[in-house]
Amino acid sequence: MVKLRTIYISFEEPIRYNELNAFRSAIIEKAGRNHILFHNHLDDQQYLYRYPRIQYKIDRHHPIILCMNEGIDEIHHFFSKPSWDLFIYDKPYKVKVNKLLVNQYNMQVWDTSFRYSLQRWHALSQENYKIFKSITHPDEQKQKLEQILVGNILSFAKGIEWTVDKEIKVQIESIENTRWIPFKQTKIQCFDIIFNTNVFLPNYIGLGKNVSYGFGIVKQIKNKLNGNE
Repeated sequence: MVKLRTIYISFEEPIRYNELNAFRSAIIEKAGRNHILFHNHLDDQQYLYRYPRIQYKIDRHHPIILCMNEGIDEIHHFFSKPSWDLFIYDKPYKVKVNKLLVNQYNMQVWDTSFRYSLQRWHALSQENYKIFKSITHPDEQKQKLEQILVGNILSFAKGIEWTVDKEIKVQIESIENTRWIPFKQTKIQCFDIIFNTNVFLPNYIGLGKNVSYGFGIVKQIKNKLNGNE
């Protein structure tokens, strides 16, 4: 069993989704680019290929930062600055913390199921996109997405140094929405889904591609499947 520490920080002043990347960049510049966990770039050419310890998201129009494990220790490089104020596309943004939640989780695979929503899930790599588009039957498409989601959960587990020793089961209950979202001078296909799995997943972690940019946000749906009303 592995313990995962998280800090969820939300900010008062809302932003639009198309401003999130600028918000992220402003936080990175304020904290200092020499602190790699804020951006995961070793230099201009090399990327640190591992699960991001600091992730930037939007929740109910408010920007949030989710820090995990080492990311918690790094976030002080931002908050220790004399001024927290930022500029987003040359527009001043006054940083005021709206909510701060500190949690610690025991990560494990259970014998019961948990139900989640997964928003803006960037599931398909270029290779998987070609395979997915070649599948015409909806049930087979769903099975392919379930395989990818299992892989995403395993990548998350590896990223937090959790060795999963039981079978991960995933069932996509419904695909609520499919949309193309602008991102870095292109558009990527994203899914909003409801799924069930026997893995406990903390709220607001990211699954899939580009999770540090606000894609693939997990939220637990409490219901009778996991013993909660």
